[in-house]
Amino acid sequence: MKEVFFPKGKSTTWYPILFDSPLNVVRSVAFWLTIALLIAFIVVMIVTYKKPIWQSIKKFSGLGFVLYASALVLLSLVFGFYNDSIVPLLFYPILVFLLLLMASNILLFFKKEKVYKITCFSCLGASLIAVLVCMGIHFQKGDAAEANGLTNNDVNQLGLYLSAGLLVGALLFAALYIGRKDKSGFTNKSIAYGAICISMSFALSFICILKMPQDGSITIASLLPIMIYAYIFGIKKGTVAGLIYGILEAFQSPTILHPAQFLLDYPMAFACMGLTALFVELNVWSKRPKLQFMMGGVVAFSARFLMHFLSGIFAFGIFAPEGTPVAVYSLGYQTVYLIPDMLICLVVAFFLFSSKSFVRSVKQVRTV
Repeated sequence: MKEVFFPKGKSTTWYPILFDSPLNVVRSVAFWLTIALLIAFIVVMIVTYKKPIWQSIKKFSGLGFVLYASALVLLSLVFGFYNDSIVPLLFYPILVFLLLLMASNILLFFKKEKVYKITCFSCLGASLIAVLVCMGIHFQKGDAAEANGLTNNDVNQLGLYLSAGLLVGALLFAALYIGRKDKSGFTNKSIAYGAICISMSFALSFICILKMPQDGSITIASLLPIMIYAYIFGIKKGTVAGLIYGILEAFQSPTILHPAQFLLDYPMAFACMGLTALFVELNVWSKRPKLQFMMGGVVAFSARFLMHFLSGIFAFGIFAPEGTPVAVYSLGYQTVYLIPDMLICLVVAFFLFSSKSFVRSVKQVRTV
């Protein structure tokens, strides 16, 4: 099939030794560099964990994760534009957003005053809105569908809009109603941890085991940092963190045919990771954090599965083999990568939450 968002620079399947284009060079280098950085971070953490220097290392490594993830997106974006595979209408607002994101993190790392925070968040919010508006204009015109040899008439627009509306409403209700006891808002601590966890998830997403032809991948627990963030800070903040991560994923190399499909497959699908905190908010299994997290993770991935499943029916049904019901096609497609991706996250989480020191650290962050 033809490509959509990065039609000339994106491979249907890529591997960590593929260097046939500038964009694939970035991906392959990012794959190995991310692994090396994670190993280095783990070694440093083990060596310095109980020493005074660890606090300084942790503080600077958080900024490093944010800048590293932003740089990965920026390089992919620039090479995509260089290859004429991303239109100027999308390139320039995304570029401004990324540069503001990097500058804001550096500024707020050294300047904690309220005026700097208000200025940075206002600029970031305005630039993000501009990005979403430009994406909506581009995809609504039908250019994205035409890049795949389709038209907007080849997708079930009514089904997409109804699915997106109902599921967005259900997710918002879950986040706001179940998380109604959280009155704290976004504090400095929750924002700092959120930026670090989103950046870690995005960096881990480059360690890709399998890349599906119409997007979707199996990674090395790339969503686990966001799931842990939701578990610590609650369903509302976790949903927002997942939504931001989903937008970043849409900058990387997505397949987008329609605005409502974009919502289902990217911002809202990953916002479902906030549901990892479901049983924390309901105060179920409060003395069994491992079970609490694992079951919340199953609910979160199930909600994400539903988003992709309906998108597969209404947006990608035309790609179903002749004689195969679109629901069966979508079910099989999503199962291939989502189930393994969930199992990897839950297995890693199982070992993490089996550590008493890790559970103690999680409780300490939550209560401080």
